[in-house]
Amino acid sequence: MDIAVIGGGPGGLFAAILAAKAFPGAGIHVYERNLAGDTFGWGVVFSDETLGNVEGADPESFEKIRAEFAYWTDIDTYVGDELVRSTGHGFCGLARKTLLGILDARARDLGVNLHYETEVTRAELEARADLVIASDGLNSQVRNDAEERFDPSIDWRHCKFCWLGTNKPLSAFTFIFRENEHGVWNIHAYPFERGDKPRSTWIVEASEETWRRAGLENATEEETVAYVQHLFQDHLEGYELLTNRSIWRTFPTVKCGAWVDGKTVLLGDSAHTAHFSIGSGTKLAMEDSIALVEALDAHATDLANGDRTVDIPAALAAYQASRSVDVIKTQKAAQTSLEWFEHSDRYMQQDPVLFTFNLMTRSKRITYDNLKKRDPELIERTRRAYARSVDADPETLSCPAFAPFRVRGVTLPNRVVVSPMCQYSAIDGTPGRWHDVHYGALAVGGAGLVWTEATNISAQGRITPGCTGIYTDEHEARWKEIVDFAHAHSAAKIGVQLGHAGRKASYSAPWDGDAPLTDATAWQTLGPTDRPFRAGAPAPRAMTRKDMDQALEDYRKAAERSLRAGFDLIEIHAAHGYLLSSFLSPAVNDRTDEYGGPELADRARFPLEVVDTLRSVMPEDMPLFVRISASDWIGEEGQTIEDSVALAKLFKTRGVDVIDVSSAGNIPESKPDYGRMYQVPFAERIRYAASVPVMAVGAIQGIDHVNTVLAAGRADLCALARPHLEDPHLMLRAANEFGARDQYWPRQYLAARVRPRA
Repeated sequence: MDIAVIGGGPGGLFAAILAAKAFPGAGIHVYERNLAGDTFGWGVVFSDETLGNVEGADPESFEKIRAEFAYWTDIDTYVGDELVRSTGHGFCGLARKTLLGILDARARDLGVNLHYETEVTRAELEARADLVIASDGLNSQVRNDAEERFDPSIDWRHCKFCWLGTNKPLSAFTFIFRENEHGVWNIHAYPFERGDKPRSTWIVEASEETWRRAGLENATEEETVAYVQHLFQDHLEGYELLTNRSIWRTFPTVKCGAWVDGKTVLLGDSAHTAHFSIGSGTKLAMEDSIALVEALDAHATDLANGDRTVDIPAALAAYQASRSVDVIKTQKAAQTSLEWFEHSDRYMQQDPVLFTFNLMTRSKRITYDNLKKRDPELIERTRRAYARSVDADPETLSCPAFAPFRVRGVTLPNRVVVSPMCQYSAIDGTPGRWHDVHYGALAVGGAGLVWTEATNISAQGRITPGCTGIYTDEHEARWKEIVDFAHAHSAAKIGVQLGHAGRKASYSAPWDGDAPLTDATAWQTLGPTDRPFRAGAPAPRAMTRKDMDQALEDYRKAAERSLRAGFDLIEIHAAHGYLLSSFLSPAVNDRTDEYGGPELADRARFPLEVVDTLRSVMPEDMPLFVRISASDWIGEEGQTIEDSVALAKLFKTRGVDVIDVSSAGNIPESKPDYGRMYQVPFAERIRYAASVPVMAVGAIQGIDHVNTVLAAGRADLCALARPHLEDPHLMLRAANEFGARDQYWPRQYLAARVRPRA
């Protein structure tokens, strides 16, 4: 078998090394256009996990690499002039040139043919090789020449960065955040050589606006060095900055729909990139090499003459299938991390300890509990700093989740919320025994706030025949019984979510098909236009002014009934494609009057009238929440996060106290990017940009996630749905785990309470 590798970087060389081991009789050639050891950048960082993978694949290379490593376990974060250190992480680094030299020598020892300063084309290599490995980097010519088959997408990000080095010895991964008259600057620095001539990587990053204000748009290397040297002179302490093609760059996130085309396969940066803030392209490329050769080996057949033949198409398909999952995970974490750095200026007013916690947990790979295992001292400092930031007692607050939250005249005993969850079990809108048990269990379970399911303001506004309402005396009386029980047996506050399903009304329950009703039980639905929610569904009636006036009256009466029922808070449901949400989304509301069209102010007019109506009957000290869909997940044609920031500002001026931030639901075409805490970035953006408290929702999977979100300053409250279905007493369990002394326990359950030691 003959294998040709385009690109002599670490990924290409390591692939050649592993292929030579797996296929001793193969002819393996590596072609590199540059000189041996010619490289961009300075150091390479590996985690303990990556090192283990390299050791398992080729112990000989690993031993040589390990001998050159600079090890460290700390991360130092400077916010302005204050240093916060985190420990227990486990990193190592070495010079990129050194790594290339080690891999070059190892490849030669195994009989790999290395061709430097050699230009080749894919076509000429495919003519004589059984397999072509394209490891030709970010600007891959192989990928670019076959775009229609590799299907690449390149997302050019919003910061500028410059890769410098320094002869200053560092003992930790070092982040520096400094603000000057031009804006906020970030430094990513780490050691990669120890000894008599220590060297470290020194990457400087800033938003494009900051970079332009600094006049660096046309800067030479010398001018860049002078600017950075002056700005960080107290950190550099007289040591030099070093250059190596250190021009200002913009980071591109590269993704490819396919990594394989015939007998050619992409590897490393040619197939995918991940932002340098979570690791290096070198790490990904070497892990690609391991996975590729493992796939080739798994699809090889030993021949009688001692050679091996490989089912190349099957091997390459298996390689992409197995490796792409890990790459997707890494790229998702990298995307979250790079976006954090793009907006690092929004966090500069945080307490330095909370800022550091925010930084450590930015990609979601590290959480509160995980960091507590690595660095319990930092978590203790974080706990105390968070308590001070929310006016809680640092001596008694066990963790962020148990901090009280004050809004108008109501104080929630903790920051964990039971999210609204439709039960589809009412009879003609009336809550039944199921609701008594359901809400009773949730109330005594210890959450600070329990929301009702979407409770409809009229029969026409129900999603299904089984949805609850609050539009009759019977409804009001039954809700009062539920609220009274919660108040008598728990410290939880209980809120009602008032909604109108709009064009998503008149559907069957999920377990009955979740489809439009077509028999005599169906009813006429309403919407901003007559466009149905999905193809084949009955068309709603486009609302007239008379319909709007009736809805406002229904909202007013529902609010008055909610007050009489004893609810502590009210939330307006303006999310997920229901009536008010469909008014807000440009993907749905293309009315030509003053209640629709391209302008958010027009689309928001009717929802704001609902807010005004409720505020007119609510007591001054009673909080009002609004749940919104922050994004339709379809780009500019739908509601965007920018729209939602502007909307939150409008709601705030009309007396809304908290924005409950969800997403999607307006159109079936939405494609949310699901994952842990996947909607939290929307909540965070609104919190900072609109200066309004927010409640985060969306795959917040337990108290660990809650503590992470709160301590990082990404939200003020966290609403959990499925975790509370699995464990209605989630907060009582957490109180025992964290030693929350102030958590209320029903006296009937006191036997399960773990008493804190004196």
